[in-house]
Amino acid sequence: MIRKQIIAMGGGGFSMEPDNPLLDAYIVAASPQKQPTVGLLPTASGDSDWLISRFYRTFNKLPCRPKHLPLFRQPPDLAAEVAECDILYVTGGNTRNQLAIWKASGMDLLLREAWERGVVLAGLSAGAICWFQQGQTDSTGMLTAIDCLGFLPGSCSPHYDGEAERRRSYHALLKSGQICDGIALDDGVAAHYHGTKRVAIVSSRPQARAFEVKRVGDSIHEDALETQFLGRA
Repeated sequence: MIRKQIIAMGGGGFSMEPDNPLLDAYIVAASPQKQPTVGLLPTASGDSDWLISRFYRTFNKLPCRPKHLPLFRQPPDLAAEVAECDILYVTGGNTRNQLAIWKASGMDLLLREAWERGVVLAGLSAGAICWFQQGQTDSTGMLTAIDCLGFLPGSCSPHYDGEAERRRSYHALLKSGQICDGIALDDGVAAHYHGTKRVAIVSSRPQARAFEVKRVGDSIHEDALETQFLGRA
């Protein structure tokens, strides 16, 4: 039976925690393959050479086969490149630009097809919110709502504890009806979904948390979610 999986990180992973591989190792272990091929999609970063280099430094130490899929220098057969991957890992960066490039290249459709055939989809920040119905983004220079791929219902706010204005802005967007109820993820926290059902919240930092955030009348309610620290207590 095919299991559709998404792992959305508020922040962390190789690009933010190069000396803390807990979340990246968790993503690799989520694949049913013993030595999964992990394809990096660095679109949101403009295919940053620095991020690609750091990705290989981290994932070459994990039980997987890393590769990257550039879209600014798109391979002639993108579908074939995607088909080789057991995990697709999306970096942070500019969500608006990323979604536009994915649509222009057909990557949005390839991602849905990959998800439906059991490829693990993962990512942080722009690579987390992209899977939801909506996300909170700073792609325009200020924090706003953006419509995303809609694989997962609701909205997502990343970097919830890492950026001073995230929480206040998310609450304001909810109150104004610009964004739907959703999940807020601290840096170092990942929400793991099977299909559209959340099955785990894990973290690479002992105090990091996730929250269900929703509008009730004129108020915003935050409920802390049980989080499993992946390191030693």
